[in-house]
Amino acid sequence: MVYIESWDDFLERAVVMFRADPVGTRYVMKYRHCDGKLVLKVTDDRVCLKFKTDQLQDAKKMEKMNNIFFTLMARGPDAEVVEEVSQPPTPQQPARKSRGRRQ
Repeated sequence: MVYIESWDDFLERAVVMFRADPVGTRYVMKYRHCDGKLVLKVTDDRVCLKFKTDQLQDAKKMEKMNNIFFTLMARGPDAEVVEEVSQPPTPQQPARKSRGRRQ
């Protein structure tokens, strides 16, 4: 099992693998706190893809991969995956007054 260095290459090959065999493909995330390393593994028992990182910004990429896989699982392997555009934060509601005793 060889680690793939490029995130984009790993993600593209993982999606292709899932589309080819959606029932037999699975992925595992493993985080080692003592090393601060995150390892992602996607396999279909014939091919195994692995990606290792220790960068915090790669956690967002992992979340994006989860969303892609959840979309493919829910809508089927032929579904078109559209990257979501981040929306600006919505303004928060003003705090409500407490219901305690009036003074």
